[in-house]
Amino acid sequence: MNALAATSRNFRQAARILGLDSKLEKSLLIPFREIKVECTIPKDDGTLASYVGFRVQHDNARGPMKGGIRYHHEVDPDEVNALAQLMTWKTAVADIPYGGAKGGIGCSPSELSKSELERLTRVFTQKIHDLIGIHTDVPAPDMGTNAQTMAWILDEYSKFHGHSPAVVTGKPIDLGGSLGREAATGRGVIYATKSLLAEHGKSISGSTFVIQGFGNVGSWAAQILHEEGGKVIAIGDITGAIKNPNGIDIPALIKHRSEGGAVKDFKGADPLDKDELLVHECDVLIPSALGGVLNRDNAANVKAKYIVEAANHPTDPEADEIFAKKGIPVLPDIYANAGGVTVSYFEWVQNIQGFMWDEEKVNMELHKYMRSAFNNIKAMCKTHDCNLRMGAFTLGVNRVARATLLRGWEA
Repeated sequence: MNALAATSRNFRQAARILGLDSKLEKSLLIPFREIKVECTIPKDDGTLASYVGFRVQHDNARGPMKGGIRYHHEVDPDEVNALAQLMTWKTAVADIPYGGAKGGIGCSPSELSKSELERLTRVFTQKIHDLIGIHTDVPAPDMGTNAQTMAWILDEYSKFHGHSPAVVTGKPIDLGGSLGREAATGRGVIYATKSLLAEHGKSISGSTFVIQGFGNVGSWAAQILHEEGGKVIAIGDITGAIKNPNGIDIPALIKHRSEGGAVKDFKGADPLDKDELLVHECDVLIPSALGGVLNRDNAANVKAKYIVEAANHPTDPEADEIFAKKGIPVLPDIYANAGGVTVSYFEWVQNIQGFMWDEEKVNMELHKYMRSAFNNIKAMCKTHDCNLRMGAFTLGVNRVARATLLRGWEA
């Protein structure tokens, strides 16, 4: 099941649990606006190249829309619709005053020079500058983009609207980015994991972890787990997987990778078949890479006691049903990986106020928001006698529905 179908299915289930009016349900599901633009740039060799850029703005009932911009050759409009919708529920679960959006450009960033990427970003910004804004839609980095991409968007947008640091988040620190933003999603995953384990009388120290993905989120999660006494016994990325029952030396692995080494070639662990990674025995499995990796083909073989979704939509609904029968709690993506957008909110607030926070304050506030959201999810689980995913979806959907009705929506 693709991401859009799975997300819509979860939304409809939450809507039924909440008893939403069918017209309101349909209204909440349909995106507020979908934007598609042509981006033609001169390449370094003098030829012209055209790319398609787009932005899906899902909902603005609770505040400006918020979401990443990805550069990838297989950008899928259905997936981006799903991720825009997920951002609506995610920001509501975290209780930050945003709606959801997502966007991107269909290109292969590895095949473009830095100057070509800059020209492409600036043309895309020129095409959408009047549809994004500090109080309208605030982009952020995603797959294939980074702080530099946000700096170009900020600069191009400011040519039309004056200096506007709050128009994007995930910026370089020198241009108003927030301390703690780079680690925020991974750190939020760990705060979420702590809350889940504490519910079952356990802690990070002494628990074993398997992490799929060693990009920004996976590497920060692994690093913080290591610092707090957790034992990461297996880890993998696109290059391959490794295992060490005594725990992988995460700082050494990060150093190995920073020096150009592949995860699979790390000498401090043994090779592991990539297909075995997700079903490797552990206390906590943290998928932090691609969507749909836990599905009906492998779910029955998963041996983890808990699953924490650091990636977007890593678990298909069929796998969810299998995990429910096996009694494996799944901490859903719309809560577990909300640390990034929460600290993006802090960055936006700092930009508007013109007053920057120190990293200790950022992390303290992130912990407060993640803990509060977990407690609210558990309360919804108790009220509606549902699992953690439906607890999160009912929490998020209910908040957006209430805001929509309070603004004067009529059936």
